[in-house]
Amino acid sequence: MKRQSFLLILVLILSLGANACSTYKVTVDGKTVQGVNYDTWLEHPRIWFETNGYGAVFTGANFQGGNDLTPQSGMNEWGLSFSTLAAHTPEMGAPPTGRKSIPGRSKYLKDILHACKTVEEVQAYIEQYDHSVLSQDVFIYTDRSGKYLVVEPYQLIPGTDDKYVLANFCPSTITDFNGITQERYRNGVAFLQNKSDTSLAFYTALSDTMSVNRKKLGDGTLLTSIWDVSKGIAHLYFYHDYDHHVQFNLEKELAKGDHSYEITSLFPVNTKYQDLVGFKTPLNSSGIEIFLRICIMLFVASCFYFLISYFRNRTVAYAKYKLLLSILSLCMAYFMFVLETEIGIYYFPAPYHGHGSVMVDMAAYLPFLLLLLIIPLVVVNTNVFKRGSWRLFSAFLFGLNNLVYIVLIVLFSYWGLYNVFG
Repeated sequence: MKRQSFLLILVLILSLGANACSTYKVTVDGKTVQGVNYDTWLEHPRIWFETNGYGAVFTGANFQGGNDLTPQSGMNEWGLSFSTLAAHTPEMGAPPTGRKSIPGRSKYLKDILHACKTVEEVQAYIEQYDHSVLSQDVFIYTDRSGKYLVVEPYQLIPGTDDKYVLANFCPSTITDFNGITQERYRNGVAFLQNKSDTSLAFYTALSDTMSVNRKKLGDGTLLTSIWDVSKGIAHLYFYHDYDHHVQFNLEKELAKGDHSYEITSLFPVNTKYQDLVGFKTPLNSSGIEIFLRICIMLFVASCFYFLISYFRNRTVAYAKYKLLLSILSLCMAYFMFVLETEIGIYYFPAPYHGHGSVMVDMAAYLPFLLLLLIIPLVVVNTNVFKRGSWRLFSAFLFGLNNLVYIVLIVLFSYWGLYNVFG
């Protein structure tokens, strides 16, 4: 789990836009509901119940900081609910001074629901802490009265709108909400325009229209939670299936004491989810992750070795290929790092365009370059061995690189990195 936690932190930092979530809160005739779409490629989501302090229910699939499952969303017995949304959160001045340090992400988020009844109490609780450390995240809290509180790293924004929709952005940085291009947000706003209802079917349809179902693997919304904060009822929908749902009565579940369920055990077999689980990446395969790390070490070593070897003896046959191998090794080492951290590259269409990163955009074309070069490289490598043009170690390292290139080409094909036609 520590390996997964480390990688996930890198994912949040380096490929923030890869994980997209959305949420809404609607108050009609004194009844308040908060809906949450948890859009992620994490596996094995859970729902769990905790009785210490105010009893609460949480859902999540991410171990952020040790072996403690971190809640992405939740609701307590007083009808206070919350949701987490990854978002670009620019710094806005210096962090506040004289405040407590957050003891840990998971504990902090759970303690708020265990200690607070209303959004006013949430605001007072959060103002004790330096919550600016939770950068790249926006939280929204909703209570039974219909009030809500948006928590950014540097600002707390209370609100009382009957209908409120939020996705992966900081509201404080938006001057024109009509200009927001996130489709899940626009779908939610359009759905709620001139509409109001109190039925579960209404909220299910709203959650569905705000869900993400990408073409590649059909991934996107892993879990939909609809928190009926007025009644203390939790409704769950799993991985694009809005025909089956599971309902929990919070009061009855808390009477059972602390316990948890793996979400997959609560629903019929979901073939789309099985496809996601069966799709192997560094996120869910330690073997692939280790292989990519070995590749990084090999390519870094090869870069320096072939560069030095080229300048030491530029008169041997095929000497210019040593310079090519040095440059290619440097590029491939960087691309291996991209594959370790830009998890979205496995799920978005090829060639992948990073979120504002020109280097990542350029690196996405390396699989095509490697595909064009592999046959010439193998031919030259064979000639080097036959003619004894290079020292044995240099020829062997050349061959090892070619072998790794071939394995990577197979993996690139498996991951759909060549599938430019969808």
